[in-house]
Amino acid sequence: MGMHMPKQDSGRSRITLFCLLAGVMLCAGGCKKNEVVVYTALDREFAEVTFAEFTEVTGIAVRPKFDTEANKTVGLTNLILAERNRPRCDVFWNNEILNTLRLKSEGVLQSCSPATAKYYPKQYRDPDREWFGFAARARVILVNKDIVKPDELPRSISDLTDPKWKQKVGIAKPLFGTTASHAACLFATLGSEEATAFLRQISKNAKVYPGNKQVALAVSKGEIAFGLTDTDDAMVEIAAARPVEIVYPDQADSQLGTLFIPNSLSLIKGARNSENGQRLIEFLLRPETEQLLAAGESAQIPLNTTGTATSRVATPHTIRAMSVDFNLAADKWETAAETVRDVFTIAN
Repeated sequence: MGMHMPKQDSGRSRITLFCLLAGVMLCAGGCKKNEVVVYTALDREFAEVTFAEFTEVTGIAVRPKFDTEANKTVGLTNLILAERNRPRCDVFWNNEILNTLRLKSEGVLQSCSPATAKYYPKQYRDPDREWFGFAARARVILVNKDIVKPDELPRSISDLTDPKWKQKVGIAKPLFGTTASHAACLFATLGSEEATAFLRQISKNAKVYPGNKQVALAVSKGEIAFGLTDTDDAMVEIAAARPVEIVYPDQADSQLGTLFIPNSLSLIKGARNSENGQRLIEFLLRPETEQLLAAGESAQIPLNTTGTATSRVATPHTIRAMSVDFNLAADKWETAAETVRDVFTIAN
């Protein structure tokens, strides 16, 4: 009796140990942590506030990876492509649209159906549900009021080609960020021939800067009379009480309208935490996120049709917006990029 009990206890211990080891092995092979990994190009200060709120509401931890100012969204896009066979990223939060569409064309995005997506205009939603646009920036002309008289104000992006303003206007080199997206949209809307001719005219007439921020700074310092930039960079100069004002270009009936480029959210194909990823996308597409971004320094533009966020800049609901097929723009990007490299390398 005394010898039998230790044998029985030993057997139970072995069974218990076996079960524990089996559980560990199963978890290592298939269990998912209660987290979601986000690659994001949004400014850290705004993203972290939103992620903290999501974690508080859902209990799901957010592990963000931010871009660097040097390579903007291109670096994150290339990283997602490099990891396509073993994805580490669950959700890509891009602050523009072109590189998101590049990922779609490469087949690394998967469809999802966040309930909150339906409250955004169709133009800013992928018909295949692989990306969702929200919180836009507008492509605008920032004008130095000390240089440009009221009756000389530019009214169209075509004014960047006016010889009267030769080397007194500016544009960011259109290979990255929203300027690249703008170039691709022009190729999709105007056609390759007209868009190429337009870029050639700009390259001969304008100073070319590394980015939109540098364009806005050049305008505010009086280095140039006006330049094409984004509303977020323009608003920084306005907030600093510089002698500048925003012109929303191409508002006449016969003109293209002002281009609005949204942030975009996508779920990565093969994501380890895809269910949590969809929950995060659904959470970010709430009006509260746009309200936070609209109130921030960058004054990003709400697109949600049910939201009540107040915008400090014009929105697609208040001015004539450029009608763009973003997927077609992505298809045109290789042609646009080749033209940009040719035109702006020759010009500079």
